[in-house]
Amino acid sequence: MPAEDQQGPPTGTDSFEALLTAIATQLLSAPLESFDACITDALSRLVEFAGVERSTLSLVDRADGMVHTTHAVAAPGMTPVPVGTAGELRAPWITKQVREKRLPVILEGEEDLPSEAAVDLQTLREFRVKSVAFFPIVAGDQFLGVFSFGATRVERSWPQPLVDRMRLIAKVFAGALLRFEHERALRAALAEVTALREQLAAENEYLRERAFAAEGFDDIVGESPALRSVLFQAEQVAHTDASVLLLGETGTGKELIAKAIHAKSARRDHTLVKVNCAALPPTLIESELFGHEKGAFTGAAGRKVGRFELADRSTLFLDEVGELPLALQAKLLRVLQEGEFERVGSTVTHKSDVRIIAATNRDLAVAVREGTFRSDLYYRLRVFPIELPSLRARKEDIPLLVWYFLGELSAKLDKKIGRVPAPTMERLVKYDWPGNIRELRNVLERAMILSDGSVLRLGDLGESPRTAEVANPDAAGIRTLEDVEREHILRAIDACEGRVRGAGNAATQLGLNASTLYARMKKLGIRRSAAGPRRAGSD
Repeated sequence: MPAEDQQGPPTGTDSFEALLTAIATQLLSAPLESFDACITDALSRLVEFAGVERSTLSLVDRADGMVHTTHAVAAPGMTPVPVGTAGELRAPWITKQVREKRLPVILEGEEDLPSEAAVDLQTLREFRVKSVAFFPIVAGDQFLGVFSFGATRVERSWPQPLVDRMRLIAKVFAGALLRFEHERALRAALAEVTALREQLAAENEYLRERAFAAEGFDDIVGESPALRSVLFQAEQVAHTDASVLLLGETGTGKELIAKAIHAKSARRDHTLVKVNCAALPPTLIESELFGHEKGAFTGAAGRKVGRFELADRSTLFLDEVGELPLALQAKLLRVLQEGEFERVGSTVTHKSDVRIIAATNRDLAVAVREGTFRSDLYYRLRVFPIELPSLRARKEDIPLLVWYFLGELSAKLDKKIGRVPAPTMERLVKYDWPGNIRELRNVLERAMILSDGSVLRLGDLGESPRTAEVANPDAAGIRTLEDVEREHILRAIDACEGRVRGAGNAATQLGLNASTLYARMKKLGIRRSAAGPRRAGSD
């Protein structure tokens, strides 16, 4: 029982109403960032008002559903109860009474505890508690936690007016905690909306940046066995999530095949995202792939969503993957293996479900042997390799591609080409095209600009380095007389729109008889076709 000479806590109505108003105003208006500090300050005021040594606030943890001490204060010279103490474990009987009955538990001395509260008694003795009172914090039917304060020097009685006042304080805590939870949930929802809006803005920006990427490649054009083999492989792998490695020379259409694989996959409803690993300096590639936080490095004025985050549930096309720095290859491997990454300047781990299609014109096997490309990343990317043929390996597709590009470029240049002379088409077919399809399109665009009327006039293609090597590897670029003569005759025939004899014919332009010109053409392997221009369709 409390000592008879004990001085009880203050009971003045005016002083309590002033304290209650101050605590309620502070807690109900505190910003989320300072809410914990306001709780601690309120507990300190209550310790002083009640004339006790300790006060705690314990809340239900959403993770385990148990009551844990979250805030604790003590009078000067005293040690507060450790934060994190679990009520169900250290004071199971008291916690059960408050939580189930939702009524205060008032203990003026050890003898007030029943025999089944042995664990609770041991805890009170451990913390040297003489008298203590516990008040449930309840909002409607929701139990939020427990507010308590106690005496450690001497036993105290808890007069009913004080108990009633502390129950009012518990209600203030309940209202403040509800506000805090609602505002925190609202802030989290707003943060999620902001993140989604940023991702959508980033995706829209990406789509605007990449709008030109499909130019000239709206369809896959060609009928050659080499191309059909590629399309068959793409069809086979498209419906899976396997990584695809596209191999081949520059300009062979690797991005077009990547788009076709994505379009036939289950991820086709999401945007195909591309990164050109050779177009950015090493210092920016990591930020481009994984994003960065504001202030992560000089020039990082705001948060940036990376390509992996943008490609969640979609496909990421890593063009020129062989140019990735070694340090970044390790981070890429981790994302491919675990689906996890961190933005530059952040320790928060993000997850992303991404299907990878990579492309390179390098021999990665050689790069692995030379130590410039990680072998584990190489085999991770090379689950399903597809080798794209060069244009010189599918020459039968060149007429189809020529007419396809002429039709597509007509709208861009506001010019229509209705005829390609047979010698012109022959030159296009015979050329080696070291720049492949991209070079063919550029040559045709230049030729259309220079052509007058509806007939395609082809300028100098130049000699393919490959042809020069085969013709004379020791000639250091010197062309043979036959090559010069062949090109001169082809130019003349092209200028005369394919006419060898008759008005405005090539033979007259060259100062030869038509029969002599035919003989020279036969010797040089120049075939003349009487057929008109051939239009090529597309697959």
